[in-house]
This record gives sequence, C-alpha cells and structure tokens, in this order.
Amino acid sequence: MTGKRLKTLEDRVSYRIARSKQSVFVREDFDGLGGYDQIGRALRQLAENEKLIKIGYGLYAKAKKSSLSGKAVPVKPLPDLAKEAIERLGLEARPSQLERDYNAGRTTQIPTGRLIAVKGRISRRIGYNGAYVSYERAAAR
Repeated sequence: MTGKRLKTLEDRVSYRIARSKQSVFVREDFDGLGGYDQIGRALRQLAENEKLIKIGYGLYAKAKKSSLSGKAVPVKPLPDLAKEAIERLGLEARPSQLERDYNAGRTTQIPTGRLIAVKGRISRRIGYNGAYVSYERAAAR
C-alpha cells in the first residue's frame, strides 16, 4: 500500500492492523480514523474478508489462512489471544491453579490453557469457532 493514498476507512484500518505488533484489537485502537459506527462497520467487513477474526464482543484478532483448510485462523493460539484480550480490557491474567500445580510438579495432568485466572471481574466470552476460554478468580498473592 505504499505509494498510493489509503482511500477507504477499511484500507486505513487494515494498514494499521498490518503494522501493529499486537494480535488483539478493540475499537478504541482506531479512534482517530473515524466514528464509532464507521470503525465497527470496517472491522466487520475485515472479519468477513477473513483479515480479522471476531473473538468476543468488541474484540478482534489478526487472522491468517490455514495451510490445512484454507480458512481464516488466528495468528496465535486461543489461550494466548485470550490473555492478551484480558490485558487489553484492563484486567490482569495469571496462571490458573491447574497450571501452577502442573508447574510445581503436584500433578502430571497437562493443562489445556483454556482456563485462565483473572484478577478482577470479567463476563465476556472470548473464543471463536465454538471454542471458548473459561475463567477462575485469581488467587491473592
């Protein structure tokens, strides 16, 4: 896109996403480009065009084409996206009790990473394609 002007809002949003090191985006990331509804339409259009994947209410993740199915998949695994999304929402994600037990050698059960301990309250469903993460209250340190 270098050399030519980015004409549409969708082009400008797409350019900002491509240049970003983040994997998870919220509408506020694009505040300077247009109005609330305009940004929402541009993000929905990018999700339809498989440049983004909607992982929750107001949460989008960068997407790439799967080499196996040819469909859009996120650039990172779901647990990593969920932790990044939780932090983008202003909360703190910590290892779950299962992860702490496994790392301490108290169990041989390997955690899936789909259970995330959160410091604070969260009620959003984060996931895609029928797979969602669960939350537990983070233990006080």
